[in-house]
Amino acid sequence: MAEGSRPSRVSEELREILAEEIPKLKDPRVGFVTLTGVRVTPDLRMARVSYSAMGDEPARRATAAALRSARGHLRRVIGRQVRMKVLPDLEFEEDETSETVDRIESLLRTLHQGGSSSEAVAPGGGIAERRPLREEDGSSPLREEEEA
Repeated sequence: MAEGSRPSRVSEELREILAEEIPKLKDPRVGFVTLTGVRVTPDLRMARVSYSAMGDEPARRATAAALRSARGHLRRVIGRQVRMKVLPDLEFEEDETSETVDRIESLLRTLHQGGSSSEAVAPGGGIAERRPLREEDGSSPLREEEEA
């Protein structure tokens, strides 16, 4: 049996159950939620549930609060459907992958539109100077900085 196969099977089972149950929650704070993954620790005592939520910042915070308050109920539902010695504690964390992808696409569009510009948007949102990897004479500008 491969190492970690049990946690991966439990993760998948929990993801399926939670994906069915979260939309059934009666809490009005729960918006449109998509489960992006569940990671279970090797000892099966903690499950980190990654999700993405639609809406503006206050709506996403409300969704996070609703999911935190529904942990006990969701754990009971899991307990009825999965036979385990110890049910894992649920920890919800918002998956910001889609926001990161949108940011990267926007940066790439900016770079493609202003291809001849010597400035690019830095990761912190500021402007960074774009430097060539090699000078025209073949020397590396990075090595010159390291020597200085």
